[in-house]
Amino acid sequence: MGDLEIRAAVADDVPAIVAMLADDPLGAQRESPDDLTPYLAAMDRLTTDPNQLLVVAVLKGRTVGTLQLTFIPGLSRRGATRALVEGVHIHADERGNGLGTQLIEWAIEESRRQNCQLVQLTSDRSRTGAHRFYERLGFAASHTGFKLQL
Repeated sequence: MGDLEIRAAVADDVPAIVAMLADDPLGAQRESPDDLTPYLAAMDRLTTDPNQLLVVAVLKGRTVGTLQLTFIPGLSRRGATRALVEGVHIHADERGNGLGTQLIEWAIEESRRQNCQLVQLTSDRSRTGAHRFYERLGFAASHTGFKLQL
């Protein structure tokens, strides 16, 4: 997979990203690839926030993965900056080929480059395969997460 390019996403990448978000049981319930308007507005917000980095993984000219990296400055842990990994998706046709590992390893290295002391993520409770994947990469299920729909 030496041909994999990981780069900042641009507006032209939004259709491919949204298609990946919608292409799983959870995403199919909450994503709407037929109307890209809210996604393009979100892309504008992401690209103007210096603490946000939305990336795509491109293989042979085709978008095959995405994730969002958020840098969170804080006071705890002696003023540490954390990296939050969110929205990790690999195209269904490419799963199991090591692209997810490359993408997460890239995110970890980028977090180090940004002087983060911790990389954290959440994963839906139903995604047990993803949990095994993250544990294989060294992540520990050390906390319980909570969400409140607004």
